[in-house]
Amino acid sequence: MKKFLPILLFIGVLTTPFYTDAHVKWFTDIVPQKENIEQILTPFFMALALIAAVVLGTLTLLIPKIAQWRAIAKWDERLSGYRKYSRHILKYGTAIALTIQVVNGTLFAPELPVSSTLTAILVWVSIGLLLIPYHLPAKAAAAILIGLFIQSTFVHGLFYMLDYGFYISIFTVILIARTRFEQIGFPFLYLGTGLSLCWVAVEKWVYPSMSLDIVASHSVPTFGFEPALFIVMAAFIEFIVGYLLVVGILNRVLGLVVTIIFIMTTMLFGMTEIIGHFMVHVVLLIFIIEGVSFYNPPIKMHKTKMDQFIFVFLNFIFVLSTFVLIYYRFA
Repeated sequence: MKKFLPILLFIGVLTTPFYTDAHVKWFTDIVPQKENIEQILTPFFMALALIAAVVLGTLTLLIPKIAQWRAIAKWDERLSGYRKYSRHILKYGTAIALTIQVVNGTLFAPELPVSSTLTAILVWVSIGLLLIPYHLPAKAAAAILIGLFIQSTFVHGLFYMLDYGFYISIFTVILIARTRFEQIGFPFLYLGTGLSLCWVAVEKWVYPSMSLDIVASHSVPTFGFEPALFIVMAAFIEFIVGYLLVVGILNRVLGLVVTIIFIMTTMLFGMTEIIGHFMVHVVLLIFIIEGVSFYNPPIKMHKTKMDQFIFVFLNFIFVLSTFVLIYYRFA
């Protein structure tokens, strides 16, 4: 494999398009307009928050019973047999995702361009190292990619790059493989991906004009709801998905459902969606395989079902409020 690295690097750099400018967001060109906080925290928003908190709290009571169903138990047992491949899926999936991105002239997201030859070289070197079936080259690739992410953070700002913070989790898992810190890798991946999804969801509330433009220009079905209400609900679903990943509820089913949703959105948004979400698909595939085998969810700190219900209910309201206030303050 090592002798093919120079060839891969040469071909890669030649085929990498370079851009000096890119759209701010993936699917719309309009200038973001920050919504007033009064228009965000509407009675409808607050009602959905309470309903979501109740539903999430109820899940803590239902999931243990659902897990005992014969079909679910059999499915879990079968998927558990693939856990030994999880780290390989993450490593090679990262290589494929980076290849898709850099061939299209982007890195980490469709609107973040590869603007220099050096960056392209480093990305292609990282891809080659990830393809080597040994953990030390993969660690080197992870270190390079973390450096590139930090560089992008200096260029675009910390607030902007928080949308893609899950990449740090991915690279960290690869970096600490076969070390004494290996066991915290996948929990960190859960945490990073969940928080990133929550952060991105808040954007739809703070900048609803962009989402409204996407709904109109791409003819996104709203299932009978007004577009503004539909966007609020869609953002809640995305936020809930992220929250579930963090607290460790329903991870296998969650990963499957979200993956199906992302596949469906690809039909609407095409290649841009593939570039932006392929890495997320890889992570969700790992969630489907792993479940919570390595993860001690925060709700396990509470022993009784009622304590778990109260914890999830209050914690969701607290996390939601914190994200909205922090995002709005620095947006």
